[in-house]
Amino acid sequence: MADNTKRGVFSLHGVTGMLIATVLLLTILAGLTVWGIGVQQKSATNPYDASVITGSLDNVKMNSVDNANFAFKDANSTEVAK
Repeated sequence: MADNTKRGVFSLHGVTGMLIATVLLLTILAGLTVWGIGVQQKSATNPYDASVITGSLDNVKMNSVDNANFAFKDANSTEVAK
């Protein structure tokens, strides 16, 4: 059998590879954390308003394109979301 002579502590499969993987995982963690904080801050300043949907459902038809006027409106805008 052939001996494995290409082993090394600082090769890609050793300490160097472990450090690369650790830095990569910490970078992903930091990115997702910053992204999550941004989403929370945006949600805090622009809350969901359910009163548009639950306020009056009398005019909502079973199958109608006009139902978009009764749902999914942004809290700060008056336009219908498409």
